[in-house]
Amino acid sequence: MSDADTNSSGEPAKTNINIRLTESFLEDIDATWQDEGYNSRSEFIRDALRDAVKHPDLTRESWKEIAAVEHARRTGDSETFSRDDVLADDA
Repeated sequence: MSDADTNSSGEPAKTNINIRLTESFLEDIDATWQDEGYNSRSEFIRDALRDAVKHPDLTRESWKEIAAVEHARRTGDSETFSRDDVLADDA
């Protein structure tokens, strides 16, 4: 990594980007990052983009399924499974 890629404290340099979103989508993003305990909108968006880049094999449909299962788990609308139960299913 070159000196140009880091800031004065040695951390990776960050670049600002601009994106256009509908107001309603931005409201959804703001509600989500706050509900999930992120410190900022930027931190949440960086994590979402990092997940998309690091896990390109997960399709939009896969993410929807993950979100639905997580929602059901949080609201108590589904049966829960232990780690051992899940591992046993894969055997």
